[in-house]
Amino acid sequence: MAARISFNPTRDRDVLAAMFNLGATVRRSGLEHSLASLVKVRVSQINGCGFCIDMHTKDGRAEGETEQRFYLLSAWREASIYSDRERAALRWAEAVTKLDHQHVPDEIYAEVRKHFSEQELVALTLLIVEINGWNRFAISFQYPVGDYQPGSLQTLRTAAT
Repeated sequence: MAARISFNPTRDRDVLAAMFNLGATVRRSGLEHSLASLVKVRVSQINGCGFCIDMHTKDGRAEGETEQRFYLLSAWREASIYSDRERAALRWAEAVTKLDHQHVPDEIYAEVRKHFSEQELVALTLLIVEINGWNRFAISFQYPVGDYQPGSLQTLRTAAT
C-alpha cells in the first residue's frame, strides 16, 4: 500500500520541525533511551500504528534493547523483566494515551511520581504527546509497514530542522 501523503521536507518543513523539536526536547531531558523506546512502542500498540511499531522496535534493537522486552510489552503487567520505573512509565503512557473519562486517575499519578521528578514527568508526558502525534500522521496517511530501516528518518529530520 502506498502512503496517501509522504512528508516533503520543503513543503512540510514547519510541521516536521515542530514534531522533530518535540523529540529533541525529550532527548535533552535525560530520560533513558530504553524507557523512551518502550513507551513509544507501547503507545503505538495501543493506537494500532504498525509503521511506528516497526520503526521503534527496529531503532530500539539497534540501540541495544532486547527483542524479549518488545515481545512482552503488550503484556508488561505480567512480565517481570521491566523495572518499577519502566512499569510506572508504561502505566502513565497508557493512561495519558487513552484518557478514560477524560482524566488520568490519581493513583496512576501517585505511582508515577514515586519514580519520576516533576521535570522528568513533564518530559515523559511530552514523549507520549509526541508519539501520539506521530501515530496520527502515520495512521491517517497510511504509511507502509515493514520496510523501515533503522535510522533512515535521520535525513528527513536533518532536512527539516
